[in-house]
Amino acid sequence: MARIAFIADDQFEDSELRIPWDRAREAGHETVLVGLEKGKQIQGKRRQETFTTDAAARDVSADEFDAIVVPGGYSPDRLRTDLDMVRLVRTMFVAGKPVAAVCHGPWMLVEADAIDGKTVTSWPSLKTDLINAGARWVDREVVEDENVITSRKPGDLEAFSRALLEHVARAATSRPEERARAAEPPAPEP
Repeated sequence: MARIAFIADDQFEDSELRIPWDRAREAGHETVLVGLEKGKQIQGKRRQETFTTDAAARDVSADEFDAIVVPGGYSPDRLRTDLDMVRLVRTMFVAGKPVAAVCHGPWMLVEADAIDGKTVTSWPSLKTDLINAGARWVDREVVEDENVITSRKPGDLEAFSRALLEHVARAATSRPEERARAAEPPAPEP
């Protein structure tokens, strides 16, 4: 089981938080909502979803998580002005952990200096920002470049979620404790 951080604040794109969150939980992973402050109730921009943050970015470490997800909406624009949030994303990226962003989420990846030299996608209005940050922008449902996973819009969320979960599974098998467990002979049957 992996521990996946989702970062959001008010005005997140409802489905872009809800769908990957649900897919991660269905796969047996723990999901943690990290916001600007712990216990804050945040509202989606379409007012279909309300979540309460589990932790503040200043109180968590990248060591606590196996992956991080940045939903779109207006939330990433708010989050990228918070140094603790940017530090969390940057540290996850540098550690080689899966960093996934959808729609307007790649704005946070720009701020965290996590897309220079990467091939990414996003909502079309971010194209110039991402290119100016050193990325190669393409218009595809989901793009995976090493540990960075990006998608364009809510219609891409199933492919985005599958890519995220595949990266999480690969990352889990690369952890020393998982490799050791896989190398153990099976227990004899009684």
